[in-house]
Amino acid sequence: MPEEIVETIETKIWRETPESDNQFAAASCFCGGYDVYGDLLKNASYIDYLYLLFKQQQPTPEQSALLEGLAVALANPGPRDHSVRAAMSAGVGGSTHASALIAALSVGAGNLGGSREVFHAMEYWQQCGTSLEAWQQLIKEPPQLGREDVWLPMEHAPGFDPNGVSCPTPVKQTLAHLIDVGKGSHLQWLNDNRTALEEFAGCPLAFSGVAAAALQDLEFLPEQAEMLFLLLRLPGAAVHSLEQERLGWRKYPFFANGFKLNP
Repeated sequence: MPEEIVETIETKIWRETPESDNQFAAASCFCGGYDVYGDLLKNASYIDYLYLLFKQQQPTPEQSALLEGLAVALANPGPRDHSVRAAMSAGVGGSTHASALIAALSVGAGNLGGSREVFHAMEYWQQCGTSLEAWQQLIKEPPQLGREDVWLPMEHAPGFDPNGVSCPTPVKQTLAHLIDVGKGSHLQWLNDNRTALEEFAGCPLAFSGVAAAALQDLEFLPEQAEMLFLLLRLPGAAVHSLEQERLGWRKYPFFANGFKLNP
């Protein structure tokens, strides 16, 4: 009989060895060369493990502090955010819990304050670096899509809030904290040139812009940043959805005049 060919999954992220009595269960798991359940579980923080998953290397203390600060800042965008409102609507409407998170992901993935905006802002960083002249030129003449895409073209400079009046205090507080703990050159440059960039964009800096600069300092790729931005904002969507589910639609503030109950 011909020898059966054993297929394997190719990955640089993960390595497993099977249990001696069950080849479908892992006896040991390694991420980036580190023993996950024998070493990381006892010695690594969640943020360090998250960095390791994306980068396959241990973060420096500054990188760890920067990613942790960003994670705290993004964990709950609050009910003003479109993605959280989507999860709240799903929760109060009786959708499944998975549907609430999927709603938050779907709405929070777009070009207006969402993860796709972070992706484009990272592209701007890659193209312009810390050249103020290059940023001015790119904001003035943004790149045009060369082919049809599922995403509509950006209607504003990525990383800035087209509906904003001035840079919100939490955005400035987050920027200052991340500079302090991360020591990143891109965040510092963003802070030094924020006013000029806001004049070029015609609108104030947004959380998406701070996140993009932080992830540039962490040397993430745009597609990695897009994914991570979505992941980090899910906790707030989850808890607000659960809360509205418990409170019920009668206390949901956006449809008070929209429901007509039969007499």
